[in-house]
Amino acid sequence: MTATATAPPARAARAPEVAPEVSADTPLEAARAHLQRALTARHTGLLAPDTTPGALPAPLVVPLGSTDTLGFGRPDPYAAVRPAATVHLTSRAVLIGPWGGAGTAGACGQCLAMRWQRLRSRSEREALELGYEPHGATAWPVFTDWAVDAVWAAWQAMLPGGRPAPSTVSDADRALPRVTRVDLGTLATATFPLLPEPLCPSCVTERPDTAEAARMTLGPTPKPDPDGYRLRPLGSYPLPTAALANPVCGALGSDTWINPASTTTAPVAGTHFVRGYAGLNDVTFSGQANSYATSRRLAHLEGLERYAGTHRRRGTSPVTASHRALLAAGTPALDPADCGFYAPETYERDHLVSPFDPDREIPWVWGHSLRDDRPLLVPARLAHYGAGVDADNFVFECSNGCATGSSLAEAILFGLLELVERDAFLVAWYGRTRLTEIDLAGCRGRAVRAMLDRAALHGYDVHAYDTRMDLAVPVVTALAVRRDGGPGTLSFSAAAGFDPEATVEAALSEVLTYIPHLPYQVADRIGELEAMAGDFTKVLHLKDHAQLYGLPAMAVHAREFLEPSAVLPLAEAFADWTPRRPRTGDLMDDLRLLTDDLVRAGHDVVAVDQTTPEQRRMGLHTVSTTVPGLLPIDFGWTRQRALLMPRLRTAPRTSGRHPRDLREDEIKAVPHPFP
Repeated sequence: MTATATAPPARAARAPEVAPEVSADTPLEAARAHLQRALTARHTGLLAPDTTPGALPAPLVVPLGSTDTLGFGRPDPYAAVRPAATVHLTSRAVLIGPWGGAGTAGACGQCLAMRWQRLRSRSEREALELGYEPHGATAWPVFTDWAVDAVWAAWQAMLPGGRPAPSTVSDADRALPRVTRVDLGTLATATFPLLPEPLCPSCVTERPDTAEAARMTLGPTPKPDPDGYRLRPLGSYPLPTAALANPVCGALGSDTWINPASTTTAPVAGTHFVRGYAGLNDVTFSGQANSYATSRRLAHLEGLERYAGTHRRRGTSPVTASHRALLAAGTPALDPADCGFYAPETYERDHLVSPFDPDREIPWVWGHSLRDDRPLLVPARLAHYGAGVDADNFVFECSNGCATGSSLAEAILFGLLELVERDAFLVAWYGRTRLTEIDLAGCRGRAVRAMLDRAALHGYDVHAYDTRMDLAVPVVTALAVRRDGGPGTLSFSAAAGFDPEATVEAALSEVLTYIPHLPYQVADRIGELEAMAGDFTKVLHLKDHAQLYGLPAMAVHAREFLEPSAVLPLAEAFADWTPRRPRTGDLMDDLRLLTDDLVRAGHDVVAVDQTTPEQRRMGLHTVSTTVPGLLPIDFGWTRQRALLMPRLRTAPRTSGRHPRDLREDEIKAVPHPFP
């Protein structure tokens, strides 16, 4: 390619110094140095002596995949120059960028390195992030002249001004900087948008978390429909879908996939590894709707919710203090004991957890109490379920109570509904509560009838139950029962919402996503599951709980569901709710009713803003809601906080379902089947 009239003089061609202490025997270093020399020579030859300095900076090459760029393992010897790098060498490709974009969301070479590393395989990430000494072919990859020419041609084409994104790219993706990948085996090129990394140490200066920043001012929130609870349609959010999932720098993973084998819904899912206090965890997100397009959008939204919930990505540092010191200083703080602890024997035997110590310093984040209308500190472990340090390993949290909406009020409402749903289910299950079954034949909508028909084609009958306890908002549990009693015998799900019929539909829709696959999942693990049925301590993971009840022998433990106390039409079952349900057109009235019910029941209502910079640009808000005292959902039989909490014994009485508090011998000590 020919030089432009604005190219810099030759003196600007010198590449910045790159990690002089790095040995040439380090994997990728020899190839990096060779590529740096070759590109610098071409850049020098391109320049004219009478042109403007600085218009075309020299290429700066750094390696990817031989050093940890996330800050977990050995220090990155290229850290000082990585942010300015425009050429990134991996073992089989060269990445050029970031380049282009609208300029409102800049990203640097460190942003790219961090996004890229998170997409590596488990073995690659463990090797990089656990401090192992890197080993590899020192002269790899081998650069032929035409490979260097291909990289140079791509670099010239993309930098410094870049090229416009193709018309097929969404507006949200088009506004982002991009990265071009040159495959060193085939010389094929592909370009992907890059979201700036909110944890990038070069782009983001961390600031202390403060009470004032956590204060939430919730005002009138008009709804487009008095009977609706989402403020914006699903398709209105400017999601940069290509930046969220791509194999080079996808924020949520390398790709999403469909499941054409499902005959009940059109599911779309994705996954990626997230490093937390228990190592690398596989975080999965999915959407379950009747079209793949809608499911994919739902999957991206859930993926963003998981992304915000696992770790704090707001550029703030937590408050570090002991609970006792906060109390002594008069600083409002949530007491972790109100959210439940494990049994003492769990802390004795489980090396991943230790008892809460009020004198031990732990990280806290600022949240907001809706009951008291004031900020208060929340243990970081309870607000961000993927993060943690050795000092605060008193509990394993999950995404329970995390939700996303177009406003804080919307996100808080749906987070609280999730907490209420799980609490009601656990009270019913462990409290042996006989529930009222809803006569699904009386539901007006076609959706319910269609779902029942689809379940029947798989040999399942589906039931729905009014699962409310002492809170008024509708909670519905769905139960699919395999007619012939074979593997995949029972499958549960639940939902909570203000519209009873929509809540029934939501619960049924979720259970329908499980039943096409449950028989096969059970058959594949039949030996493991039978061992769990004989020894509940072998129930360790989320999937174990649901799949255990695919065993025919476990149906006996669901007798309270299989033998309901009554069967009522939907309208009759929720007749007491209908006059209470707000229809004012203001979402705050819905949120206020729910929070008032929780406060009357003796609970605080706490929200922590988890919204990431990426979400804010998309018009999204994510929160973690906590209602101390409600039963939390846990997975793993030895980690069941609900079994030890006062509410399990009192809620059946306060809800009018039992004449007195439950005795210990009346609690069903059997793993819950919640999926």
